[in-house]
Amino acid sequence: MNIDFIKGVIVPIITPIDKEEKIDEAKLRDQVDYVIDGGILGILAFGSNGEFYVIEEDEMERGLQIMVSQAAGRVPVYFGIGAISTKKCVRLAKMAVANGAAGISVLQPMFLKPTEEELFLHFKTIAEAVPDTPMLLYNNPGRVGYTMSGNLVERLAHEVENIVGMKDTSGDITQTSEFIRRTRDVGFRVFGGKDTLLYASLCHGAVGGVCTAGNFMPELITDVYNKYMAGDLQGSLEAQFKLNPVRLSMDGASFPVAAKDMATLRGRDVGVPYTPNLPTGEGPVLEKMKQEMTKAGLL
Repeated sequence: MNIDFIKGVIVPIITPIDKEEKIDEAKLRDQVDYVIDGGILGILAFGSNGEFYVIEEDEMERGLQIMVSQAAGRVPVYFGIGAISTKKCVRLAKMAVANGAAGISVLQPMFLKPTEEELFLHFKTIAEAVPDTPMLLYNNPGRVGYTMSGNLVERLAHEVENIVGMKDTSGDITQTSEFIRRTRDVGFRVFGGKDTLLYASLCHGAVGGVCTAGNFMPELITDVYNKYMAGDLQGSLEAQFKLNPVRLSMDGASFPVAAKDMATLRGRDVGVPYTPNLPTGEGPVLEKMKQEMTKAGLL
């Protein structure tokens, strides 16, 4: 299985919607072009900032078809799966492959507190349902309430052929490093999941990052990656330091509306979040975003 393409800055693309909360095809196609033109090396459909948890399956399928069509082979399009039941995850994985996804990314089940064996069987079953498709694990303890262990990831990487990498959004660089150390013998491809830690993740051997910032400042986040890969470590670090205040200013907003807020501030027509979320209104949080974006030369 060729997995050489699994690298670089991948964007968990935002999902533009109309007033009826249906995917706005024209705006989504424009967003796909925007991130590719900005240097992004992959698109993740329906990641956390794509608001997967409120989107019906038929809309996900339509949205994926739009993204694959618009990307037209320029970059791989991955499909994010965040369902709780193994059965639903399998159904979504098969649907994604049937519609041209280059790979799938699977979040550990939220709300539950599964054992390590339960998690192993969950991921193994999904991977075996689409054996010819690369699968990435998605570790996001801040959202699901628990983390994947190094033991679990090491076992999956070594025992399930098409589980070939992961995104780690723990924000714990030691844990990210351990995932890399314990799987490097099989070429497992680990992505950093925190925009603010892309440089640090690369230093520890990550192959890239899955970065929300690619939605509204692709030129800054890809600068971190491109300079690092070119051997300009100091330049990469400075690019990271330029980006971080902007990214950190998003934390004052409710999740996940800040990505659409910032895209809007940059003149992108991406619409509003799915309810119950609302755009960030005028006030200190939005003002802080504007200030940091201005300092970084984005406004």
